[in-house]
Parts: sequence; structure tokens; C-alpha cells
Amino acid sequence: MATSVKSATHVNIPPKEDVLNDYRLVNESRQASLLGRKEVFMGKAKFGIFGDGKELAQIAMSKVFQEGDFRSGYYRDQTFMFAIGQLTVTQYFAQLYANPDPEADPSSAGRLMNGHFATRMLDANGQYIDLTQTKNSSSDVSPTGSQMPRLLGLAWASKLFRNSQDLQGPAYSNLSNKGNEVAFGTIGNASSSEGMFFEAVNAAGVMQVPMIVCVWDDDYGISVPKEYHTTGGSISRALGGMQRDEDHLGYEIFTARGWNYEELMQAFEQAAEVSRTSHVPCMIHVVEMTQPQGHSTSGSHERYKSKERLEWEKEYDCIEQFKKWILSHEIATEEELEAIEKDTKNSVRNAKNEAWKAFMGPINETQQTALTCIKTAADGSQHYRSELLQIHNELENTLNPIRSDAFKAIKKALRHLRQEPQNPGRQVLLNWLEAQSLDAADRFNSYLYDETDGSALSVPVVAPEYNDQSQLVDGREVLQACFDAALALDPRVVAFGEDVGKIGDVNQAFAGLQEKYGIDRVSDTSIRECTIIGQGIGLAMRGLRPIAEIQYLDYLLYAIQILSDDLATIQYRTKGGQKAPLIVRTRGHRLEGMWHAGSPLGMIINSLRGMWVLVPRDMTQAAGFYNTLLKGNDPGIIIECLNGYRLKEKLPANVGDYTVPLGVPEVIRQGTDVTVVTYGSMCRIVADAAAQLEEAGISVEIVDVQSLLPFDLHHSIVESLKKTNRVVFADEDVPGGASAYMMQKVLEEQNGYRYLDAKPLTITAQEHRPAYASDGDYFSKPNVETVFDKIYDLMAEADPQRFPDIY
Repeated sequence: MATSVKSATHVNIPPKEDVLNDYRLVNESRQASLLGRKEVFMGKAKFGIFGDGKELAQIAMSKVFQEGDFRSGYYRDQTFMFAIGQLTVTQYFAQLYANPDPEADPSSAGRLMNGHFATRMLDANGQYIDLTQTKNSSSDVSPTGSQMPRLLGLAWASKLFRNSQDLQGPAYSNLSNKGNEVAFGTIGNASSSEGMFFEAVNAAGVMQVPMIVCVWDDDYGISVPKEYHTTGGSISRALGGMQRDEDHLGYEIFTARGWNYEELMQAFEQAAEVSRTSHVPCMIHVVEMTQPQGHSTSGSHERYKSKERLEWEKEYDCIEQFKKWILSHEIATEEELEAIEKDTKNSVRNAKNEAWKAFMGPINETQQTALTCIKTAADGSQHYRSELLQIHNELENTLNPIRSDAFKAIKKALRHLRQEPQNPGRQVLLNWLEAQSLDAADRFNSYLYDETDGSALSVPVVAPEYNDQSQLVDGREVLQACFDAALALDPRVVAFGEDVGKIGDVNQAFAGLQEKYGIDRVSDTSIRECTIIGQGIGLAMRGLRPIAEIQYLDYLLYAIQILSDDLATIQYRTKGGQKAPLIVRTRGHRLEGMWHAGSPLGMIINSLRGMWVLVPRDMTQAAGFYNTLLKGNDPGIIIECLNGYRLKEKLPANVGDYTVPLGVPEVIRQGTDVTVVTYGSMCRIVADAAAQLEEAGISVEIVDVQSLLPFDLHHSIVESLKKTNRVVFADEDVPGGASAYMMQKVLEEQNGYRYLDAKPLTITAQEHRPAYASDGDYFSKPNVETVFDKIYDLMAEADPQRFPDIY
């Protein structure tokens, strides 16, 4: 079973105290895995995935992980988190039980299944703590390989901090120690098959950033053996061409066996040294690992591993081999090690019990107050006493109750009491439900967006100012002036993407800015949308203010997974413990062709809750949105109008200062007969149609929503409906896309249906992608004639004599 690995040279044996502490940690972690699995099977947790078999390599990694460093890993790294002092065994079990208290589970406040680790990087006001004085872990995500794009950005941040004198000033001393931090990534050998892995590894080799990729290789991906995953069955061999030499930049690649203490220590020491000092990326391929309990509690590895393999795994279990190594070097006696093993069993069991008690305490308190309320209602009931007492008894006898059990009981009791409004217990139940619902909202629904004063929604509104010197310029020049001002104002602002650097992007909004601010501030990337976003996530998590460009909106699909699963959920899944205020810049709506004229806003707004989605109609509005987001703490995407860069706009005198508020629609044309709710490039289409409809005697009011997330925070659109009593929702998405979303917001959420005298309409693109050329655009997307005809027919329904048939 052995894999051919270059033997390690002799390393100095650590002091006995250190070795025995390592032995204690690996045993403590193993016991946590074993007991965690039992807790799942006992029904006290929903699911379990554990780090057994990976303990020794993580001990070695922890030895070189310094204050200020960052981890971007996956769900088997519990030993490492124990070793760096950022996770206790009690906290480990708190997450297994899904304790929603961030003090109990600082990683996720019960929002993530076990094995998803994070450190708190923000204070109560949403400001960064001193990241140079703590060992940092970015928040894990489940989708395999998704830690890799973010890892690239975490590493690149060190390079930017090292290269910039401005970023080394006292204002940013809590973010970096002159770029001396290393970003460590961990991934399973099967997940190294993911495209995100290859994309990030390639980019790091090109960029030469201090990134160490650790591949935990146990030969399987759940039941699938390594020959199905990797060319030649070895990721280090497959990527051997990336090994640097005298003539070529690249990686340092190391291999070590997961049960060999000395090899592991040497590999991590060498990788950390070269990466930290020279900013050279490294890969450590840790082979011959085991997974004693299989992949997770959802299955058994005995189903797919041979008897010989299982016997080998038992013999080469890293803890067993570590024990043999300690004994062979006469560091400790068998009795000493057995005492440690016994002690860890007791300490882990005690920590588990402590976590369970802390988890159940508030739940039991909630249950008891619910029982008291139901009993009070039963005592005051004239007709439903027996039914209420039955509900009371069922709740009281619930084994291992959870909060929702009490909610179900209270609501069932209230249904009985709907016919007894005078029962004093009914109000007691209602008061309980209101108070507990608020608590539940905080526990389970808070921090989708920033909830501190740093929220982009709290940014003061500053109107654009114009004077006699304000020139009429191309729209792209407004953006150029805005980006110039942002880069000059704040050294943390960086911009990057395909063609952004040397030529200043394909539409020239960054023209000349790389030459002015340097290649680190305005830079080109290769064609790799997923890791462009990953670069931005990592930079933003480390306190920088990145603007990551996706060249066309259609290409956002390459990055939608990492945007949705990682960026959009960071504040939520850490309950405000981490943030990544990345600005994603792109352009869309109208141009030419199937993959350059997309407007898939329905997909975007449904995938990216947790980000702001801004859809300005022109570049002046877009620039104001950039200024707003740069002052806030939330991530956002700004979609510029593709056909607006050459249209003339007046350049505001305060182009770097003015802001556009989020979630505030603007009425861009007053009218009395019908309200059209729209955004982006459709504003001009609808405006042209409205001018023609005016000639036909129809007065159209146009509302530009400006942002889809958030949407009309103050419910101003319904005020237009009160005046016109008719509404049309128009956009370039497919039917049922963003137009349906806007309709739901206005008619249902704002109760706009109350003011309608005609059915609401949507104007959308066809169900297919747009065909090529001008005619393709005309017959695929809404056009002036489409808008005219739809609104004319709407008015004709009410007054056919005034508006007779045209066709």
C-alpha cells in the first residue's frame, strides 16, 4: 500500500513536552470524531463529518501557522483549529448540535453543519479587529473546491500589502504585517479534480503569491478511488510541470506521508519558509492518509474498501504510527501515552456534555414558558380545556425538544382559541409568540446583510453637483473620473479583471489608470471568472476594497456558484463575524449576440441574496453606486448598460463624492394613465415609447427602480399606482424573471393590487437567448414598438372608442 515518497532528512526532535502535547491533541481530536458520530446516531445531531485520519498532518501545519496567517480550508480540519487555539472541543460539539449562540459556536452560530470553521474577524460594530495578532480562518463552505478561489485572494492580499508603502502605514497596521502572512489552503484529493482547484492553482503560480495548498490524500472521494480523480493517481505528479526552476517561475511541490511525523514537520517547515520569505506558492501533497470512520455519518466505508485496504488503514492510522514513533525514540513510555489516551477520553466526554447542556438550556427554558402559557390558556378556556391540556402534555413529553416544537404547540393552541377571544390566556400565547419570533429571527435570519452603522444603506446621500465648467462627456469618462477619484482617495481600492489593466478595460473606463497608480492597483487577469471573484473575496476579507470586473454579464455564469455559495453568504453564515465588501463590476443588457446581450436578472437576484444588485440606467448613476458601495460593508454587483458608454452625460463636479442611495426608485417621467416599472437599458426604450404614446393621448409615468436588491425600501412605487391605477413591469429578462420579482414586490408586498383598475402586465424578452445583429436584437428583446403596443392595448381595454384597434 505504500506510495513512493522521497525520504525526509533527519529533523530535530521537538522537546518531550511538545511531542506529548501533540499526542494529546491528536487523541483529543480523534475522540471528538468518535463521540460526534455517536451523537448523530443517537439523534442528538442531524449529520456529522469528521477529521479522523487527518490529525497528524494538521498538527504539522499548525506549527508553522503564525499570527496574521489565514486559512481557507474544508470540513476535516478540526485538529488544526484545536492546535492553533481557535476552537475548543466544547465549541466543536456546539456546532454539531447547531447551537445558535455565537459565543457557543463562534464559527457559524449554529448556521453551518459541523466541520465548518471560522474565526471572528470583526468587532460588534463590524470593524476589523487586529488581524495581525490572531490566527485567522476564513469561513468554510461545503461545495468541494470552493475554498480555492478565496484562498487565491487571501494570498494575493499579502503581496499587495508588501508592495505598497501606503498600505504599510499605521492606518492599516491591524490588517497586515507588511505582507508577511501566508494563506494556507486545505483540500481533499478528490476535490482537487474540481475546475476551481486547477484555476486557482494556475493563477497562484502566475501571480507568485504566498499560498500553501495542502492536499489531504486518502486515496478516495467518498467511494470513488483515486484513479478516477487524478491523472496517474497523484496530484503532485500531475502538476509536476509547475515545479519552478532557475528559468521558470512556479511552485515548490512537497510530498509527505500522513502518518510520518518527521516528514510532515519537514515539509511544512520548508514550504512555510519559502512561501513567507519569497512569496512563492507551494503545494504539500500529504499521501497515505486514512479515514477510519468513512466519509460521514451518511454511509460506511466498508461497502467500498477491500479487506486489505481496511487492514492497511488500521495499521497506518496516523495516531498508531505516531505512538510507535514516540516509543521508538523513547520520548515517553507506554504508560504515559495510555494515561494521555484515558485523560482525553474523559475530557472530550466532559466537553460534549457541557456543550449539550449549554445547547439544551435555552431550549428547555423556551419549552417551560410555552407550557406555562398553554396551561394558563387551558385553565381559562370554557370549551377547549381538554384539547389544550393534550397539547400541553404532548409538548411536555417530547424527547430532546427543539424550539420549533414549542412554536408548533403554541400555534395549535391558538387555533383552538380563535373562537374564545376573551380568554385571557389567548393574549399570553400571542405575547409569547411575538417575543419568541423576534428571538428566532435573530438566531436564524439575521445578518444576511450588514446590520451595523457601516451598512451601505446608512451611507449619507450626496447629490451630484454641476457648475458652469461641467462638461458633456462620454458616459465612460464619468466612470473613469469616478475610479480615478476612488483610487486616489483610498490605497485599499484595487481593480482587476480581463483587460482592465494595460488597455483600461474594453470600454476604457480605466484608461490610463494603471499607468497612474501602478500595476498592483489596476491589473489584468487571465480569463478565469471564478477566481477573479475569488481574488476579490480574499482581498475584501482582509480589509482591502477590491473592484473585480467580469467583462460581460453573460460570463457571470462562470462565477455564479462562488458568488452565491461564498460571497453572498459570508456575513450570514458567520452571523456578522466576517465580511467581504467586494464590488463586482460588469456590463450587460443590450449589445449583439447570444452571449453578449444577456440580462439574466431573475437568476442573479435569486442566487445572490446577501449581495446588493444594482442596475443603473446610465454611468452617472453607476458612478454614484460605486461611491456608495465603497463607503459600506456589503458586497454588491453593479451592472452597467453596454450601450451607454458612448452616450453623452454631464460630468458632476463632485464625481468622487456624490452617492446614489440603494433601494430608492426614481420617477424619471411623470404621467397619469399608466405606471411603467423598469431599470437599466429599458429606461431609454420605455422613454422613447412614452414619447410616442403621449402623441396618442396616453400619459406614461416611468419609475426606474435603480436597484433590484434592495428593492424600493420605502414603498414609493405604490404611490404611483394610486395615481395611475395601471402598472406594467418591463425588463430584458426572460418571462417570469425579474419582471415577476418586481410584480411580487409591488403588488403583494406593497399591496399595490388594491389600486389597480386593470390587470398588471409584464414586458419581457423572448424565452430564448437573443439572436445576432440588429434584427436579432429587435425581435428577441423588447423594443419601442412592443412597449407602445402593450400599453396602448391596456388603455384600449378601458376605453376602446378612444383607443381603437391599430392592427
